[in-house]
Amino acid sequence: MEMEYFCRKNAMQVISTREFRANQKKYFDFAENEIVLVARKNRKPIALYVPNDDDIPSREELQAIQRGLDDVRNGRTIKIKNSQDIWADIL
Repeated sequence: MEMEYFCRKNAMQVISTREFRANQKKYFDFAENEIVLVARKNRKPIALYVPNDDDIPSREELQAIQRGLDDVRNGRTIKIKNSQDIWADIL
């Protein structure tokens, strides 16, 4: 079950999970230049594509996210009492 569609100037491959399992390297290579949708029975398809550089967080962004998660886990948070004046609680 291999179909080809056109989406945003790029070809799009729609394949079955069986086809994907049998030819993973082929479809990973296709995903370098086009979107590959892996159709699944009674479930949403999975899209394979190479993200733009802007879609991937930088090392600094990942570290900032990790610090924020650590702050929440360790109770280093501020409770906002008045949503109309959040800066009063933050500063």
